[in-house]
Amino acid sequence: MSAENGPHAPRPEPIRFFGTTWLNHDNGYTARRIGVAIGSLATAAASCLVLRLAYQGLRIAAIGSFVTLLMVVMFAICSAMAFRHTWDGFTRRPDPDRQASLRGLLTIGFVGSLLAYFFRSLTEAPGEKLHREEYEAARKHHEKRTTRRSGNPSKKRRPA
Repeated sequence: MSAENGPHAPRPEPIRFFGTTWLNHDNGYTARRIGVAIGSLATAAASCLVLRLAYQGLRIAAIGSFVTLLMVVMFAICSAMAFRHTWDGFTRRPDPDRQASLRGLLTIGFVGSLLAYFFRSLTEAPGEKLHREEYEAARKHHEKRTTRRSGNPSKKRRPA
C-alpha cells in the first residue's frame, strides 16, 4: 500500500463550488470555473443595479448631496477593502479575529468580494493555490513519516 492511498494519507480539502476537482482538474473543473466566473460577474452586475436604485432613491428623497456623496464613498471604500481582503484570502488563511472584526465592512463591500471571485476564477479555482500548497506539504510530511528505512542496520558503518 503506497503512502498516497493509505488510510491515514492526507486528503485534499474541498473548495466551495469545486469540491476536490481542483486537485486533478477533472469532473467538470473547467465548466465549474466558467460557471463561477459568469455567476460572480452576473451577481456583481445585479448588485450594482440594486445599488444604483438605492442611489436614485437617495436622490429622490432629496436628503442632500453630502449624505449621498458619503454613501457612494462608503460603498466604494468598503468594496475596495473587501476586494483586497478576499483576494488575499485566496493565497493565505485569514486571521479569524480580524475576519470577525471586518464582518460588517465586508458585508457592505460585497461587490468587491464578488469581483475578486470573478478575477481569480479566470486563472484558477478561487483558493486553489493555497489548498494545493497545503496539500502538497501535508503529502510530503506524510511520505516522510511513512517511508521505511532499507537495509540491515547491523551493517551500518559507525563513525570511528
